[in-house]
Amino acid sequence: MTAVEVAVRAHAALGEGPTWDSATDRLIWVDILGSRVHTYDPATGRRTVLATEQHVGAAKPRAGGGLVVNLRDGVGLYPPAASGGSTGAGGAAPFRWLHHDPVPGRRANDAAVAPDGSLWCGTMRYDEAPGGGTLTRIAPDGTVRPLLDDVAVSNGTGWSPDGRRVYYVDSPTRRIDVFDLDDDGLPVNRRAFTAVEDGFPDGLTVDAEGGVWVALWDGGAVRRYTPDGALDRVVPLPVRRPTACAFGGTGLTDLYITTARTGLARPHPLSGSLLVVPGAGKGLPQPPFAG
Repeated sequence: MTAVEVAVRAHAALGEGPTWDSATDRLIWVDILGSRVHTYDPATGRRTVLATEQHVGAAKPRAGGGLVVNLRDGVGLYPPAASGGSTGAGGAAPFRWLHHDPVPGRRANDAAVAPDGSLWCGTMRYDEAPGGGTLTRIAPDGTVRPLLDDVAVSNGTGWSPDGRRVYYVDSPTRRIDVFDLDDDGLPVNRRAFTAVEDGFPDGLTVDAEGGVWVALWDGGAVRRYTPDGALDRVVPLPVRRPTACAFGGTGLTDLYITTARTGLARPHPLSGSLLVVPGAGKGLPQPPFAG
């Protein structure tokens, strides 16, 4: 496997949620605590930054252009013009709430778009109290369907290539769980997929072979598990707190990894940067939010 490289040298407090937008051939990622949505075009090196008014857990492309964002107080939409961002912090951008649900002491965290175009968005308490987080399905029209209401730190979510299973992380459990999906695409039959040691499982992605790649917070690595839950590969990283990973670039063969520096007394110089492992594997196209 090719060595880890630096895609974007940055000092994000809590980089998260890398997502390849195939419509624009760019990577979208966020700095949760910095309230910023970043984009990066690996072909040109062009970067943009969109400032949000609240902590932003995730940002995903919309089918008609623009972004859907998982914010502290709910899920909202940016139109195409706003999602282009700016090279600086930027000013106010057009925005509207799709689902407004403020809860004191709670914020948004990771999110993912399901094969049907809905957004599965997670929350957590700032103090990470058990049972304070949720996982919710937001339909394109804004219809809300609670999925899990008793989690601590809702994190990585990803679907198997055949769309019959979904993987999910509640980080303090130190476990990746897997659900079957019923005829409506909703999760049933929850069970452990694999236990994780040497850190806490955070964001994840599923490759074209059904392998599950997960970033290990405080584990300094990304791991790949086979579809039957066996550890298959370990990618050591120079930083202690990788947060999430996603395939992107030409052919979806490059593995992008977001990282964090929050909470570290002496962060590595690359903590908070966007890293990349060229030619790591073969990813799956990620659907845009249909709303």
